[in-house]
Amino acid sequence: MRHLCIGLFAVGIAALSSSAATSDQTPNFEGQLELQRHTDERWRAASAGYMLMEKISYRSRVGDLDIPAFVFIPFGPTPPRGRPALVWVHEDVRGHLYEHYIPYIREATARGYIVIAPEYRGSIGYGRAFYDAIDYGGREVDDVVTAVDVLRRRYPQVDCQRIGIIGWSHGGMIALLSVFRNPSMFHAAAAIVPVSNLIDRVERKGVDKQLALIDPSNRFGGPPQARPEVYRERSPLFQVDKLQIPLLVHIARNDMDVNIEEDLPLVEALRAHKADLAVTKVYDHPMGGHTFDRRVSRTTWEPENNPDQLDSWKRVWRFFDRPLGSAPMLSH
Repeated sequence: MRHLCIGLFAVGIAALSSSAATSDQTPNFEGQLELQRHTDERWRAASAGYMLMEKISYRSRVGDLDIPAFVFIPFGPTPPRGRPALVWVHEDVRGHLYEHYIPYIREATARGYIVIAPEYRGSIGYGRAFYDAIDYGGREVDDVVTAVDVLRRRYPQVDCQRIGIIGWSHGGMIALLSVFRNPSMFHAAAAIVPVSNLIDRVERKGVDKQLALIDPSNRFGGPPQARPEVYRERSPLFQVDKLQIPLLVHIARNDMDVNIEEDLPLVEALRAHKADLAVTKVYDHPMGGHTFDRRVSRTTWEPENNPDQLDSWKRVWRFFDRPLGSAPMLSH
């Protein structure tokens, strides 16, 4: 019964998130707060015996909002050179740190990484003011980047020369913008099926619907044809020349969210202009498409371990291990 409840709560959170997709619906903020409390409890339970977990809050560097964040710390003494760290950026415009990340954050800490997962502005589960503060491709990036300052200030066991960032979908876009806008802050980055071109995305999927979802407060100042410079500044595709650190990007041809027509130009630009830094892979038809690397059991939180999922994660860990030099796997 407990496992069934976990699955139902996860589905409930997803439903609450999607209810905010149109401007004529008011989300159930009290319900989101309650569901977030349950999510926090499940993360604490999932961490027991695997890693230390803390739920913290910090002031965003833009100075107007406190950002909740999960922090996961490996067991055992800190190695002499300190520990590498990963800033973990969740998917979805209206999302949070989903439980399907449980097995992968466990693996990260087993490999010696400290993980910090910011619940950047616009995430669900933290009330109306936080929800309404959404700034797609804008201040949400500052919220995530501030996590590096938090690692440096609060966690002396972190080796500040070995900090990476990883994100998925919308979180992949944030990860890319974080390293393009702050070229020397991170030492490696990974973006899985990232949103990459807002001009293409908004026009392809419907301007009115997309702007109601990503820009309900009209921070962009209008549609792409009226403010193309704003959309370009918030689109990783047009920032590729700013890359200065190793970057891994995985995309899928059967992605029904971030379509191949949106993501393939990013991969091609990286291959053409940043081949010395970028490692890219296009998965032809992975099971699950957009979510192929995050498919887990809703009852056990174990990965499906289909071939493409296994391949993607193997490449992710091998990629990060080179510049960040993580510790060896620990037994539990």
